[in-house]
Amino acid sequence: MTDSPSSVMLNRLRDVEWIGDWDYVMGHVMSRRLLMREYLRRAALWAQAYSVEDEWPFFDVTEHIDPEFRLSPEVAAELEGFLGTVPGGLLRSTCAAAVRMADLRAQTLAELPDLPDLYEPLVLFYERGGEFVYDNGGGLDLTGVSFRPKGLQDNLGSAPLVALRNDVLDALDAKGRITFYATGDGRGPVLRRRVLPGGKQHDEMFGQDLSWEPTDRLPASEEDSKQAGWVRLNDNEAAQLIEVALVSNPS
Repeated sequence: MTDSPSSVMLNRLRDVEWIGDWDYVMGHVMSRRLLMREYLRRAALWAQAYSVEDEWPFFDVTEHIDPEFRLSPEVAAELEGFLGTVPGGLLRSTCAAAVRMADLRAQTLAELPDLPDLYEPLVLFYERGGEFVYDNGGGLDLTGVSFRPKGLQDNLGSAPLVALRNDVLDALDAKGRITFYATGDGRGPVLRRRVLPGGKQHDEMFGQDLSWEPTDRLPASEEDSKQAGWVRLNDNEAAQLIEVALVSNPS
């Protein structure tokens, strides 16, 4: 295969470890959760654009953009061989959809709506820890972490994840239960409190060297933190501030 967009996408998916190392996956819980949330938001936008809301959230949008579209024989053969290595029908169908969409974009056979790339967050999710499955309650198991996807309308109104940069995603990820903070004016620096199994606590600040450094700026209690002017951030808000720091201070 050539270095076409579809072959690049297929090679990215070939490199995924679908059932990966537990410690590695658990060290990427936050970014994977954010990426899944962003995929669901984008899928809601695309489903609405093509009036296929009943197929949300995991569907092949190429079928609706251009029902006559077909992969080239070479790409189709490569894809079929790869899919035989992927565990689970849902993973196989989303991988095929990502490759088909990449090929469609390259061929520009149809005018596409002004919407963000549908499958990029999901492919990044796969690259950062592999598979997900539906659990018995209809939620998603993101490998050891339960995720309850809201409905399509809720996802249409959710805040976009601005940063799909690996350096930002890497900065978000760490082991333990994490809470992010920033000053009340919504600007940096970003602080985080990590509580590890057993209760050991680490307070850290995203510093000028663009890494997490120990800090004593966070008071011990949540109430004291509020009084000192620190406010809690959700993970998306933290990602945006970390992205600003990385862009403002490139290495």
